[in-house]
Amino acid sequence: MVSREEDGNNLSWGGTLKAYGHPRVVTMLFLGFSAGLPLLLIFSTLSLWLRDAEVSRTTVTYFSWAALGYSFKFIWAPIIDKMPLPVLSALIGRRRAWLLAAQLMVIAAITWMAFTDPSSNLTAMALGAVLLGFSGATQDIVIDAYRIESADQRLQTLMSSSYIAGYRIGMLVAGAGALKLASYFGADGGYDYQAWQWAYLCMAAAMGVGVLTTLVIREPAGEPEPSRYFNSLDHYLRFLVLFLMAVTVFVGLFVHLGEQGEEIKRALSGLVMINSLLTGFLVESLRLLLALAGAYYVARLAVRLGIGNRDMLRETYVAPLTNFFRRYGKAALLILVLIGVYRISDIVLGVISNVFYQDLGFSKDQIADITKTFGLIMTIVGGFLGGALALRYGVMRILMLGALLSAGTNLLFLLLSQAGADLYLLILVITADNLSAGLASAAFVAYLSGLTHISFTAFQYAMFSSLMTLFPKLLGGYSGSIVDAVGYDTFFVITTLLGLPVIYLVYRARSSGMRAVESSG
Repeated sequence: MVSREEDGNNLSWGGTLKAYGHPRVVTMLFLGFSAGLPLLLIFSTLSLWLRDAEVSRTTVTYFSWAALGYSFKFIWAPIIDKMPLPVLSALIGRRRAWLLAAQLMVIAAITWMAFTDPSSNLTAMALGAVLLGFSGATQDIVIDAYRIESADQRLQTLMSSSYIAGYRIGMLVAGAGALKLASYFGADGGYDYQAWQWAYLCMAAAMGVGVLTTLVIREPAGEPEPSRYFNSLDHYLRFLVLFLMAVTVFVGLFVHLGEQGEEIKRALSGLVMINSLLTGFLVESLRLLLALAGAYYVARLAVRLGIGNRDMLRETYVAPLTNFFRRYGKAALLILVLIGVYRISDIVLGVISNVFYQDLGFSKDQIADITKTFGLIMTIVGGFLGGALALRYGVMRILMLGALLSAGTNLLFLLLSQAGADLYLLILVITADNLSAGLASAAFVAYLSGLTHISFTAFQYAMFSSLMTLFPKLLGGYSGSIVDAVGYDTFFVITTLLGLPVIYLVYRARSSGMRAVESSG
């Protein structure tokens, strides 16, 4: 089936640019800022604070687990789809109620961390970081659902690019902005807890942008109906107990199996004909599947014990999956594979990119100024360009363009590798790579949005976005080993070749006539 957009969009360039001023598009800029702010307060910014407080490197790396909520947010996304919040949902609507609650939790978590000195109470800091990861991921779930439900498909590409721009700005404020504030308040002269405290309190205040936006926007007209099972306190409590049981087992198994997986990889590493990279990937995949299986069987046990309601679980978790496979039939697996590998070229390369720049001889200041600050600007420009092009020419065409550029621009890194620390060539490479990444991301977010069904927006999009990064990040974890084995030049060729199946999958997705973004417009 061919959509209106595939037939061509007659909107002029002036009309396209004017559409960026649509209230829904502008709203996503501010909500994107609110979504991008929490992430680096768990990662790089917090890592520097902890090292400043003389926390060991090993302990610092453990804090990265606090952001696991972003990878597994699909687990509680169905709750947001189906469960209204008592009192608050009746006052401002279900989506805005969840959004406001998540933003207030983010503020509370950042404030908690601000009033915790890691040099004296590392456990409390860890709990605050976990709360921030959970609440930040929850905010992401609601914003994605709100974006999809609040406007028709024609605006989704522009809203996606606006959201990406706001998200990147939020990350910049939480990264470079928080560090500059800490330095301004006195963190440059040795460890100063109050300097970091004030920096984090400023970040909590910056979340006011998201809260104010939530209070002034309208509730989307297309949100799904709440579940009939969440109509009493008893149902709330029983579901909460079941959910906590399943999550506890999932997290416990995932962490515990990490140690077992390392032992398996070490045992197999000495065997002849065993590929260590493939072994590592398979072991990590098995670890995830076993953790999910453990959570599933605990949920089944809870139902047998009368803690949970079988029909409630079926409506909350099973129905969104069956809905997706029923709508797309045989093409469903093709779509899922495309989602899982579309970003593979740039994510796998991105994991090792900073190390590559340093090995090539660029200074830390050059890396920060060109790859981070200038690169951020190029990503935002690419996002807006991708949105405008997708609005004029259709999402699938720009999705194909993004796949071609993401793979092709990796060859520029090969050129840079052979040229050495050429500053002007680095600027050219970063310009091309980040423009293509922004363009591809905007088109891909719009594509994923079009795959969701209005009855299960939050869960289906959370599932897609988790799948989008899972395989590339697993493979990206071995990028250093690949470089050690074959060198940078061959590695860049490999990342380019990884993009070829993506191009084929996008072609199949377009030519098969499946009801993706443009056929649902």
